[in-house]
Amino acid sequence: MAEQRPLRILLGCDTFAPDINGAARFAERLAAGLVERGHAVHVSAPNTRYRVEEPRFETIEGSGIVVHRLPSVKAPGHDWLRFVWPWRSKHYARRVLDSVRPDVVHIQSHIVIGRGLTREARKRGIPVVATNHTMAENILDFTRLPEWGNKILVKLAWADARRTFDMAAAVTTPTRRAAEFLEETIDLTGVIPISCGIDMAQYTADLEPRTDRRIVFVGRLTSEKRIDDLLRAAARLDDDVIVELVGGGDQRGALEALAEELGIRDRVVFHGRVSDAELRAALTRATVFAIASIAELQSIATMEAMASGLPIVAANAVALPHLVDHERNGYLFEPANVDELEQRLRDVLTADRDAYVAMQRASLEMVADHDITRTLDTFEALYRGGELPA
Repeated sequence: MAEQRPLRILLGCDTFAPDINGAARFAERLAAGLVERGHAVHVSAPNTRYRVEEPRFETIEGSGIVVHRLPSVKAPGHDWLRFVWPWRSKHYARRVLDSVRPDVVHIQSHIVIGRGLTREARKRGIPVVATNHTMAENILDFTRLPEWGNKILVKLAWADARRTFDMAAAVTTPTRRAAEFLEETIDLTGVIPISCGIDMAQYTADLEPRTDRRIVFVGRLTSEKRIDDLLRAAARLDDDVIVELVGGGDQRGALEALAEELGIRDRVVFHGRVSDAELRAALTRATVFAIASIAELQSIATMEAMASGLPIVAANAVALPHLVDHERNGYLFEPANVDELEQRLRDVLTADRDAYVAMQRASLEMVADHDITRTLDTFEALYRGGELPA
């Protein structure tokens, strides 16, 4: 078979480095992995200020990526999120498409940048692959609208998503459950589940006995993550149990106040945003990873914890059950049930040596199915319009 030529790929990202969240991290790893395979990768993403700048090489995950930074404004009420004015999205899309002339466009959301790129690429006959990392409900923390207003906003957001995805040659999302959710919510068919993928070699599992007991959570400190449930459950555990929260967010102040109120402020560590090395160290030293979120379409943080050999305690919501085999690599609990969350954490923290190591090994075995190589193979096939790998 003749060797296929490298592709020129444009990724459209409404969130990208230096942002720290699942969608941004996936886009970074995807871009770097594609560059390592010899493709020319460009990224269209918000700038860190409202200013037009020339495209420039940025080092992302060790690879040089050409990033087209678009003028953006800070989202009200959010500590880091920035967005391009929606009415300017198609203008910027035309500029970037003129400059890059890609073989394929891969949008990471349907919101602003992805929306504009999809519409302009379609006019030019450039195929679009669309990946959905978001739920419209995730924006409700920042609307400050009454309940009836939020319902209208969510309905409109999903309707707009449907219009964008209908223009794509392929629509993907990280898990089968997330694909089913998307298909049911906006009456879409043929959504392809493709794991965000993870490079297990970057994480270290410690299978030796723990000298202390640590619960770790990694992610944004926002309300849909329900970190308050985790703190309430931890307050009922023994005084030697430490909680480590890795990540920043608008709920940090409220969570610090809650920890004070619960009398556990001295054993809750708010790390904020940390380096990759510090993140990996926190996962390696932890005893259990806990996530009470009700809005995860995959959860890269949970996969990182699994690659670090941690048992998982997770809410039985959306895609998290895809990563947790109840009583094998951890436990599921009903969302918002603090009593059950407490008990499941206790089950892990008090497990005997053999049972604990069995959960660790199960996490390592299960996360191997999400190797980044499979993810890259699948997206390359989609970009070329060929058959997907088995």
